[in-house]
Amino acid sequence: MRLPFLILTPICVLLGVSSVAGISALLSLHVCLVFAGALLAHVSVNMLNEYQDFKSGLDLVTERTPFSGGSGGLPDNPQAAPVVFMGALVALVGVIAIGFLLAVQYPLLWILGVIGSVIILTYTQYINRIPWLCLVAPGVGFGLLMVAGAAIVVGDITGHELSITCAALLAFFMVNNLLLANQFPDIKADAEHGREHLLIKYGAAAGVKAYVITTLLAGLTIVIATILDVWTPWVLLALLPWSLTLKTWMALNSLKENIAQQPEALGLNVVATLLTPLVVSVALLVAP
Repeated sequence: MRLPFLILTPICVLLGVSSVAGISALLSLHVCLVFAGALLAHVSVNMLNEYQDFKSGLDLVTERTPFSGGSGGLPDNPQAAPVVFMGALVALVGVIAIGFLLAVQYPLLWILGVIGSVIILTYTQYINRIPWLCLVAPGVGFGLLMVAGAAIVVGDITGHELSITCAALLAFFMVNNLLLANQFPDIKADAEHGREHLLIKYGAAAGVKAYVITTLLAGLTIVIATILDVWTPWVLLALLPWSLTLKTWMALNSLKENIAQQPEALGLNVVATLLTPLVVSVALLVAP
């Protein structure tokens, strides 16, 4: 399940809720259902990714870091592979069941749910072979689907469209970069096992450029949302954790595919991805 990685899910749900409503909305039944569905979706894609990377042999040759290369669970316990696969399917069934329950009242969720399910089922085997789609798929799942989905179930979104858009874009940019940075240590292994993401297709230097452009867009989203009075000026505090991505960028620019020599740089990227939307959410909840 990659439990430490699941922290991202409640943060994205919180960001979606806070872009529309206050603290009281967090305890509503529908928000709790969205949280459960989002968590199951994250679990499903993680377990399916672990299973498929093990079956392809990729996890047997990657240079594992705390942030990339798989968990190592299946290479150490290959007999657990069928259980992991079934766990991924059970989690996906749970996602679909919760989705049906909510989509009856919120029709927009039909569209989001179908897109999300397709991403879960195709990410490892197909999306990872299409460079630009692989780059944006994580952000679509966590930003455009999870954040927007949480906002929709809070209630009437009229008048909050810009706030939801900024929240979704912030998560979109930061989560895309989270996965992009974690692909650097595995470039060689990924290429040998049939993947063709951005770093393989265009090279590590192009990946560094994509990273810095995306992280600057994330920072600009916060600033522009404040200038346009979409968000309270208190959200500018989120630029403090966001700035950690600049250290990751400098390390990637220097080491590129050898970034595993400096794992703390990947760690800073994780911290920034978690804390930046969290600070925005708290600011919106406390000082809307």
